[in-house]
Amino acid sequence: LQLAGLLLSVLGWILTGTCNYLPDWKNFNLDLNVLELWTMGLWQTCIVQDIGGTQCKDFDSFLALPLEFRISRILVSTSNGLGLLSLVISSLGLDCLKMEHAGQKLKKQLLLLGAILLWMSGVLALVPVSWVTHTIIQEFWDEDVPEIVPRWEMGDALFSGWFGGFFIILGASLL
Repeated sequence: LQLAGLLLSVLGWILTGTCNYLPDWKNFNLDLNVLELWTMGLWQTCIVQDIGGTQCKDFDSFLALPLEFRISRILVSTSNGLGLLSLVISSLGLDCLKMEHAGQKLKKQLLLLGAILLWMSGVLALVPVSWVTHTIIQEFWDEDVPEIVPRWEMGDALFSGWFGGFFIILGASLL
């Protein structure tokens, strides 16, 4: 059970790390002359053309980002760092790992501490992903914007963040 929890947490940590660096948090499709997909991530924007070319550009300034992206950068990066630390702590507390001078009480405390930190890591990943999604949905259904105007939609990175956060929390619960 502990090993399954640790493996689920590792999978969740990988997914949230992927979510952090994918440039596809928000996207919209322009069906004008050339099929183009514009994407926006936490660290860069990209234009993906139908003919296979992709051009990405890093953001010039942290302060030029929308508020939800500034806070999401901080929270998801913190989640990844905390997740790595808690995976190391949790793995030291596993029953299948033999340590010479560690008692059973110390191992249980390490496992509990690692699980609590994993829970925090999962929540830190789920909050910004859900916030950005809420913002996208609110702007998409805004009645003040004419229907003809293209609108941002949810990107693949958000789904990676949701699955990663849920896997981390599930793994922490098993631990």
